[in-house]
Amino acid sequence: MKAGKSDISGWLMGRAPWRLWAAPAVVLGAMAGHVGRSTPDGGMDNAIVVRAAGAWLTGGSPYADPHFLYLPSAVLAAVPQALLPLTALRVLVPLTVTAFLAAGWACALRVHDVPLRSRFAALGLTGLAGAFAPFGHLVLLGNWTVTAALALPLGLLLVSRGRWVAAGAVIGAAVALKPLLAPMALLFVFARRWRALGVLVLVPTAASATAALALPDPAGFLTHTLPFLLRGHDDFVRLYEASPAAVLPRLGMPSPLAKAAALLACAAGVACAYRRWRRADPGPLRLAETSATLMLSAFLVSRPSYDHYLMVVLPLLLAGLPYPGSAARSPWFWLALAPQIPGLIWPYLELPRRRAFKDAFTLYTLMVAVGCQSLRRSRARPSGPNAEVRVRRPPVQATRAEAPF
Repeated sequence: MKAGKSDISGWLMGRAPWRLWAAPAVVLGAMAGHVGRSTPDGGMDNAIVVRAAGAWLTGGSPYADPHFLYLPSAVLAAVPQALLPLTALRVLVPLTVTAFLAAGWACALRVHDVPLRSRFAALGLTGLAGAFAPFGHLVLLGNWTVTAALALPLGLLLVSRGRWVAAGAVIGAAVALKPLLAPMALLFVFARRWRALGVLVLVPTAASATAALALPDPAGFLTHTLPFLLRGHDDFVRLYEASPAAVLPRLGMPSPLAKAAALLACAAGVACAYRRWRRADPGPLRLAETSATLMLSAFLVSRPSYDHYLMVVLPLLLAGLPYPGSAARSPWFWLALAPQIPGLIWPYLELPRRRAFKDAFTLYTLMVAVGCQSLRRSRARPSGPNAEVRVRRPPVQATRAEAPF
């Protein structure tokens, strides 16, 4: 903003009074409490993993359930839950998911050097929880996507501090629990961080190989899960997928063309991510927007691709709002989020099975908003594709003379 005018950015970056933190506390508490009362097992998706662990404890194969889509290492990780009573899970799971999402938002803020005690931190968390439906869906389902929603900003925070190997370990551990962050390996390729890339690959590989030896069906992921994914799931699950390969056939496009369109969109997204990285402008936006573009590109082609996957990238993008030129300042960014306002009913999309069309609009429009950032020219002199990402940036401090808004 110009000097002499109302400085909203300075107000947002200022320290929030304790009364303002009551808003996210009430919203998050009410959400977790509602899920605890309404779900007897802590969430439908979490229950799938817990049942798989329970099957292993009784000598069965976790992959007998076709909807268990995780690596073998996730089976052993879910064993502690399988030993708990359902009354404990219905309380602990929504609380844990909510805490992970809040921690992910905190890490995203620190990636952008936004103070954790700022008004923007409190209001942003309130907005994510209360005005973005996938946040509530993730808490309701207890889906393990929440591990990626925390691991990605935490990994980028480590990268911004120059700790690439530690970041590779964090992201690799998240992949071992759910392979959602596997596309982040490309970021390490872009940066030519081969040692960190090796750690990222080694952690889930070693964990899964070790866990597979303890399963009655060590190759179950390859023989059961991969064929199920390649077929595009069953007819029921396909109704909730937002990828072009799932949505476009429902609009009349032949399935082969829809799959080709998804692959082309993914390839274009990866190219945009590489260009965004090569631009090498200083500041935290390079890391956040390159990573978000990679993940959104993967969501365009992955099967499945659900609305709560967006919680992996949205906090990172929203936390960049104080910076001029960020994707969060694009009108396309806010247009993409409009269909996800809770309680907003769209004509002809009232039925739950038509929700995928709203989710697809959000995914595709958000991809456009972030992808277009790679087309902008940097005002700073590029430092090359192998430039170090440093965190010793001046923190975001708004003044009347120079405000980030």
